[in-house]
Amino acid sequence: MKILYFTATGNCLHVAKSLGGELYSIPKMIQEGQYEFTDEKIGIVFPIYSISVPPYIEEFIKKAKFNCEYLFGVMTYGIFDGATSGHLNNIGKEAGHNFAYINTIKMVDNWLPGFDMEKQIASAPKKHIEEHIAEIKSDIEGSKEFIKKGHVGRKMATGYMVRSASKPNHKDSLHGNTSGLGIKNFVTVEDTCVKCGVCSRVCPVKNIKVDKEQGVSFGDFCISCFACTHNCPTNAIRLKGERTKARFRNSHIELKEIIKSNN
Repeated sequence: MKILYFTATGNCLHVAKSLGGELYSIPKMIQEGQYEFTDEKIGIVFPIYSISVPPYIEEFIKKAKFNCEYLFGVMTYGIFDGATSGHLNNIGKEAGHNFAYINTIKMVDNWLPGFDMEKQIASAPKKHIEEHIAEIKSDIEGSKEFIKKGHVGRKMATGYMVRSASKPNHKDSLHGNTSGLGIKNFVTVEDTCVKCGVCSRVCPVKNIKVDKEQGVSFGDFCISCFACTHNCPTNAIRLKGERTKARFRNSHIELKEIIKSNN
């Protein structure tokens, strides 16, 4: 079994590792131009953005070729997953993929403009994360066929976000839509920055450069994963609109694993 994953703060990497099989980082596959995969079972694990599939992942899925008998998708979210399972299924059909299983799992949400990380972390035990991961693992091991359904309200919410993101004049880097100004207009770097380069190494799209003299600079290709600010060793990267200075990384995942996944 092969599992393709995308992680910024470790949630999806933890899920992917828990499911088992060979792990392949989506950012690395994109960097290497590798889009064809073959195995009996192939899975995709990634976070939900704005109750929809992130454009970055959608583009990858549309380019990829999956040679398998059982294709599955697992998506993580913090509060509300909308009808993202249906969105992923539709993207798959458009690309010629037939998903046998799509499910979601509630975890800690790392979207800083919307959530207080301290409260999110404190709420994690109530989400029964490990139990849900075990249930999904059992489903996949048993080749269960299941596409999580969303009622009309969920479909309307996800549909609205997808349509909004597709508008040519939609410029919102904080929601994963990068056709506009880029994250450099939403962040500041405090004097506590030691120019260690971690932010650059965890960035999955190589959008950050660190110069010993000029400091940290951001490009226009941000995909709003927030790996840079959540993984900064000195907590020096401030995000416009953030609810708290607290940051998060999944307790099961080490920084070096995220660097290895995205660098």
